[in-house]
Amino acid sequence: MTQPAGSMITFNRPDGRQLQGYLAKPRKPEGAPAVVVIQEWWGVNGQIRGVADRLAQAGYLALVPDLYRGKSTVEQEEAHHLMSSLDFGDAATQDVRGAVQYLKQYAANVGVTGFCMGGALTLLALCNVPEVAAGVVWYGFPPLDYLDASKIKVPVMGHWALQDEFFAAETVDVLEKKLGEANVDLEFHRYLARHAFANETAVGPGRIAATQYDPAWAQQAWDRTLTFFGRTLWK
Repeated sequence: MTQPAGSMITFNRPDGRQLQGYLAKPRKPEGAPAVVVIQEWWGVNGQIRGVADRLAQAGYLALVPDLYRGKSTVEQEEAHHLMSSLDFGDAATQDVRGAVQYLKQYAANVGVTGFCMGGALTLLALCNVPEVAAGVVWYGFPPLDYLDASKIKVPVMGHWALQDEFFAAETVDVLEKKLGEANVDLEFHRYLARHAFANETAVGPGRIAATQYDPAWAQQAWDRTLTFFGRTLWK
């Protein structure tokens, strides 16, 4: 039996403003933990909704906050413009926190995960959203000066591509050192892959040249992610 598709909902940010998001529910939502899924720079598209659906099939409530307010694109230039126009501080402390607070009404434990731009926002959320219980970062982080690692009090897993042209492997090493020095409960994994290796749409002529989906590494990273969330959220 296939999992029913999720639906768009409206929820409140901490400042009272409303925001939409895509909510996917597991077959048995009672007592299930939850995960906020943060988009790549493309917006809330079919691929990122599919991530929420995948988590729902694994037993989680999953909510994708619509950071671009209904906009999405398949064009790299427009995606860069949309990302550049985003207030990352507001997105982390209001949009993502609002999504976490919404899910906390139904789940005792809420994790957060994000990809590329969403990975950077995951780390910022871990610094600024005290209600979060754990985080999984996929190949993305903010400028390290913006990151107060001492504020991260929950377990963190990171998935990184050694051939990433956007987030170089040596800068991931610096991030790992910074988090480690702050005594963050940390688990980083590195893959011989390119950026966006877990994005099934990063294939064919339409993809960005420096990205490449890798089904084998993606499956391993997902297995590790679900094991991690199983350990940190199912309590």
